[in-house]
Amino acid sequence: MMKKIIKAVIAEKVHPVLFDIFQSKNIECIDTHSLTEQEFLNALQDATILIVRSKKIDAHIIDAAPHLKIIGRAGSGLENIDVAYASQKGIICLNSPEGNRDAVAEHTIGMLLMLFNNLKKADTEVRNNIWDRKSNWGIEIKHQTVGIIGYGNMGSALAKKLSGFECSILVYDKYKQDIKDDFVQVVDLKKIFELADIVSIHLPLNKETLYLVDDKFFEKFQKSIYFVNTSRGKIVRTSSLVNALKSGKVKGACLDVIEYEDTNFEQMTTIQTDDFEYLKKSDKVVLTPHIAGWTYQSYEKICRIIAEKVVEKLK
Repeated sequence: MMKKIIKAVIAEKVHPVLFDIFQSKNIECIDTHSLTEQEFLNALQDATILIVRSKKIDAHIIDAAPHLKIIGRAGSGLENIDVAYASQKGIICLNSPEGNRDAVAEHTIGMLLMLFNNLKKADTEVRNNIWDRKSNWGIEIKHQTVGIIGYGNMGSALAKKLSGFECSILVYDKYKQDIKDDFVQVVDLKKIFELADIVSIHLPLNKETLYLVDDKFFEKFQKSIYFVNTSRGKIVRTSSLVNALKSGKVKGACLDVIEYEDTNFEQMTTIQTDDFEYLKKSDKVVLTPHIAGWTYQSYEKICRIIAEKVVEKLK
């Protein structure tokens, strides 16, 4: 009796390592990233596996794949996938946050160093023949207290790298009680509000975290803080951050994600607000286009890890 061919639909561009791993396990790969939506749906008819990056996978797409067993996201979150509906259909959803945790941690530190040492301002001035040393003095991370909210792959990787800066690291994670890293102090949120100089958010986006960071959140800090978000834009209410910047409660912000991103993270929405205009013009804010998790190394790692996880589940 012939063995059934396992087919994997690859919906978006991925690193070749994923194809190599699948093909080594006799999984037939159907690359649909350059096809029309209808051609993509047609390809799903006899697919066992679906691999995506940022493409939104809703009930309509899931229903087009009657034999689907696994959806794998080459990335850290699963919010672009209707996980609840997939679960109802008996479909396993996987992701690969281990693949870009180092990239996110390094990017976070890079943004902080850029902000603290006036690197953008100083570089622009020198290029314009302005040699102003005094106004570009920086501040050091050493001896500051960093509060990390969320201690999964990203938060823990950041803490490990920050430990070399000789700062105090406070971590809070509502769902993790067994943190044993000796370079951090596990605390409740109240302690972060009391002691933090720098706050970095590393949370998934869900009903619990949607606009978690609002006016009340910033009002709870006893010190003025530096604020970092490299997780998901809609965790932070932009108007609240702008209010905190204007009042001085937030001394500076590093944002790799923004409330106004489209659902696929590939572009901004057409909404342009006064709050976003303020962020763009402020020299107290460092902005990047949701690239913290993307390096040439992480691209390969997240694709390799998701392929290995899928193969393991197939066993």
